[in-house]
Amino acid sequence: MAVVLPEVVEELLSEMVAAVRESARIPDEHLLSLKFIFGSSAIQALDLVDRQSVTSISSPSGRCIYQVLGSSGKTYTCLASCHYCSCPAFAFSVLRKSDSLLCKHLLAVYLSQVMRTCQQVSVSDKQLTDILMETK
Repeated sequence: MAVVLPEVVEELLSEMVAAVRESARIPDEHLLSLKFIFGSSAIQALDLVDRQSVTSISSPSGRCIYQVLGSSGKTYTCLASCHYCSCPAFAFSVLRKSDSLLCKHLLAVYLSQVMRTCQQVSVSDKQLTDILMETK
């Protein structure tokens, strides 16, 4: 069973993909919707995307993870396939308190995919495993 985001978020991201494909920009109404759904995390995530802080790391086996250089200078590992981030905000606000749908790092991953600004790195399967083992 695939893990999915709430339907409203999936729909918004799909509309943003179509808009970027058509005009190479995200319309203001979509940005306002992002702000409404995610609050201040939307602005912070867009800032991470603007700073090209999101890197997609893939291996020959087809596995893919993302690393996001946070505003604090620390790198967090995100798994888009199951909507997970290694940051403390995700553990507290998303998992423990259920105050947020996503942290800013995971939202930045999705936005960088939409805007096609994600940096791409290919590594061996062993290197990817090593990266995952380093993540705490």
